[in-house]
Amino acid sequence: MQVSVRFFTSLREIVGKKEETLTFPEGTEVTVNMVLEALVQRYGARFMEYVFDEKTGEVRGFLQFLINGKSATALNGLQTKLADNDVLAILPPVSGG
Repeated sequence: MQVSVRFFTSLREIVGKKEETLTFPEGTEVTVNMVLEALVQRYGARFMEYVFDEKTGEVRGFLQFLINGKSATALNGLQTKLADNDVLAILPPVSGG
């Protein structure tokens, strides 16, 4: 099973690319949280510090996660199950002007 992850702004700088495809064993139920854990393993402390609050271990509230363009918050949050070839976008806070 493959999931593509799209990175923007600071995360793009941390990982050094705008998109990454992760492969998981067939039959594995993959969630948004599992993808984040795999990315922490791959990219280390800088990625972890940007995505997770070091005191609580929770994902930082300013980040938004879109699965094929739909907000994970409107689905099942970090426990939302992903399907083969889904695209997970990790979005930073948006400011207007």
